Amino acid sequence: MNRRQALKNIGLGAGIIVVGPTTLSLLQSCKKDPKVTWEPIFLSAANGFALKQILEVILPATDTPGANELNIANFIDSYMDEVASEERRENFNRSASAFAAAFKDQFDKDLEKGDEEEYRQIVDKYLRATPEIREDYIRRNTETQDPMDKDPEENLDFEAGAYSYLTDVRGMGIWAWKTSEQIGENVLWYDPIPGEYIPCGPVSELGNGKAMSL
Repeated sequence: MNRRQALKNIGLGAGIIVVGPTTLSLLQSCKKDPKVTWEPIFLSAANGFALKQILEVILPATDTPGANELNIANFIDSYMDEVASEERRENFNRSASAFAAAFKDQFDKDLEKGDEEEYRQIVDKYLRATPEIREDYIRRNTETQDPMDKDPEENLDFEAGAYSYLTDVRGMGIWAWKTSEQIGENVLWYDPIPGEYIPCGPVSELGNGKAMSL
């Protein structure tokens, strides 16, 4: 199965983004300028570096542009800084720190020292975990973040937090990839004036099996 088909099957996944004019405008503004080196404004420099590496594993360039070509790390960082609620910002930052701890525990090095293969290994460890392990991560996250039992001084379980972070980044990354102008208009089925009801028609005239943009 190629990546395009996999993305169509996965859909938005676990990530949830509030879609509105501000978000769409922000997404389209995050176009890569090869002369400018990206520096995160919400995440730390180390977490920003890690975000790019994670997205490169999840959305590499193949027959279609990858996450880094579309500057999706920039979008996620800007979305968290400008659009996300305070609670979501805190949870995202907290889980990013948990991922850093998980990376340190597995490779005994800081995020910015990691290489491509190490990022691939840690992404696979959490996102390809067995259903039983994933359910355990979710349970541990729920227990840690329960407002009734939450201790503000308690550190997030770094393995459960790393899983939460990676699923969130995957969901946001796939959504941003599918919604970007380049992918939405040139790869997916793009209809600038959707809404016509066609009860029966040839597939060749109805997107050729592609997911509809937006």
